Amino acid sequence: MIPQVTLKPLAWHPYIAPVALINASAEQREAMKITPSNKKVSDYVRTLAHDPESYVARTLLFNAIMYVGGGLDRPDRELGALGASIVNGCKFCAVVHARRHAQLTQSTSLVSALWFNRPEMLNPREAAIYRFACRLSVTPTEATTEDIVALKSVGLKEHDLIDLIHAIAIFGWANRLMHVLGHARVE
Repeated sequence: MIPQVTLKPLAWHPYIAPVALINASAEQREAMKITPSNKKVSDYVRTLAHDPESYVARTLLFNAIMYVGGGLDRPDRELGALGASIVNGCKFCAVVHARRHAQLTQSTSLVSALWFNRPEMLNPREAAIYRFACRLSVTPTEATTEDIVALKSVGLKEHDLIDLIHAIAIFGWANRLMHVLGHARVE
């Protein structure tokens, strides 16, 4: 039996000053209406808003990958993002996506297994997704046709595989962007 983890949110601290909402240009304010979670304008969003055009392009792509209806189930997308974030050392994203996975599944068992380095406690589907996310994140060529066969054997279809690859890949990029722009810590 694994102890159940409690994940406290982390705070992200930018290295450059985020755009102050009161001083934001009309283009920046318009761009910030499109947030990744459609919930708030965080320091991260305000930091990315220094370049509103690229922020909008990034966020539309992010939203299309992570929040689109249909295709791969949302918990599986979150597991792909979580696996990538763990491998990439992005504690902020790992905590965010661990919390989202736990919320969506109403269980912390998967997150606890990963936090306590007990991947053998995952069910076959979770293990196949997590293994693929890790391999694809470390070095894309580490992911093999055997991984695809394993994913198909646990029920993933071709369109699910594409959705999973997109979720993992965007976090390969997003984790690195977040690291360059700031750092996370417990508040």
